[in-house]
Amino acid sequence: MEPPPAASGGLSAADRNRLQQVFLRAKKCLERADYAYAHDLFSQCVAEDPGSLIYLQHFRANLAQMHPKTAAAKHSAFSGLPGFGGGRAAVSKLADKGNWREAFTAGCKALKKSPGDVGVIAELGGAAGELGHSDCQLYYLRWALDLSPTDLDVNRQAAAALEKIGEFDQAIGCWLRVQQQKPGDEEASRAISRLSVEKTIDRGGYNPQLLKGAGDVAMPHTGRVAEASARRKYDSPDAEREEQPAEPPQAALTEEELRAAIDANPADPAAYVQLAEMFSSAGRLHDAERLYKKALHVAGGGDLELLEKLEEVYLNRKRDTARVAEQRAQRQQSPAAQKLAEQAQREANLAEVEVFSARAERTPGDPRVQFDFAIRLKRVGNFREAVKPFQAARADKKRAAEAELHLGECFQHIEQHRLAMRSYEAAIAICGEGEWTDLRKLALYRAGVLAMGLKDLDAAEKYLTDLASADFGYRDVSARLDKLATIRKTG
Repeated sequence: MEPPPAASGGLSAADRNRLQQVFLRAKKCLERADYAYAHDLFSQCVAEDPGSLIYLQHFRANLAQMHPKTAAAKHSAFSGLPGFGGGRAAVSKLADKGNWREAFTAGCKALKKSPGDVGVIAELGGAAGELGHSDCQLYYLRWALDLSPTDLDVNRQAAAALEKIGEFDQAIGCWLRVQQQKPGDEEASRAISRLSVEKTIDRGGYNPQLLKGAGDVAMPHTGRVAEASARRKYDSPDAEREEQPAEPPQAALTEEELRAAIDANPADPAAYVQLAEMFSSAGRLHDAERLYKKALHVAGGGDLELLEKLEEVYLNRKRDTARVAEQRAQRQQSPAAQKLAEQAQREANLAEVEVFSARAERTPGDPRVQFDFAIRLKRVGNFREAVKPFQAARADKKRAAEAELHLGECFQHIEQHRLAMRSYEAAIAICGEGEWTDLRKLALYRAGVLAMGLKDLDAAEKYLTDLASADFGYRDVSARLDKLATIRKTG
């Protein structure tokens, strides 16, 4: 059994590029209404990278086009039909064995025939949660609740998932729906009481409406501020002020007014951007991300500034989730909470790899972007893949020494010791004689320690002595010099 790359610590660059090509073909199929083939292609993306929210969103959007009536229907209309239920059992059986890719493949196949099967959707959500993909887990559960808002099992599952990421208000909401359907349920009562105590924890940036059905969300009034929106063109925000310098500054629009502006002119990205910025400032990062995506779409998809705003809010959401999990782990001091915190941090790190990989592909000639990408690869332990972008980053003279130092550490991790030594020596040379920066000290230390490991005692003594002459208390440099002296005496 071979787990999907995402379950093993992230996709390789080759797999990521291959899947991206599959995804682009799927989007073209969706655009020309070839929904069945698009479903198969999107299914491949979801199965091989179950942590990609973008792949999952497109998978669901295509499925809604294949079965428009089912997309708007409730689960109760389908639950009694033949064929429903078997798909969930197949997914569950495969997931229990750890056959993750096969489980997601089976689930996607089942939904192609039975798009309203809440059981399959919830089971896929559970599998995403097992792999640590909380964003996708919540998306599956929201999807299931859109179809069946009062489903007891899905609400319980959603409550547990929300509690894990510290979204206690939303978890209470799920338990309240259970209580409404099953008055006197002791589990629901206990959970509501317990979670009420936790409500003071900082929020992690998740949309409070995340797991509510569409019917639960109040819709704004429309058509009130079309002229105000038209004056705030995204492509020229200062144009109006230049033409009419005497006009007093306009008050910031409210959320309701911005929603009305979007309804009045859905092809103008300005209001989407302003509302996204408002949500981002308020910590509603899921909403902000959704609006930046829409703004990017209506702007034609080629606006790099918008794309980077979208990427940043996505990363901030991941970082906030990791922060909340870490705070909870520190408070609870339990192995389970610590494991969740580590998982959230790992997911945040992988999200950074994903984003900076895309940026590096967009600007292959920018050494600063290559450096940022390489740092993220190194952080998640992809030392071999980090070598190439670190080498490209050396073109930035201001960071050349730092890039060489990181490069040496990567080479050392993959046991290319001679190459590692060359990089450490290059870092030392770039820093220059007499410049006792922290970077030069670390490069001397790394070179000395590596030389000891390679049994090159002369080189080890030279580097460590140079370091000790400037900072005798640096790490364990004095002890290493003593050890070198002992080796020479006894050798």
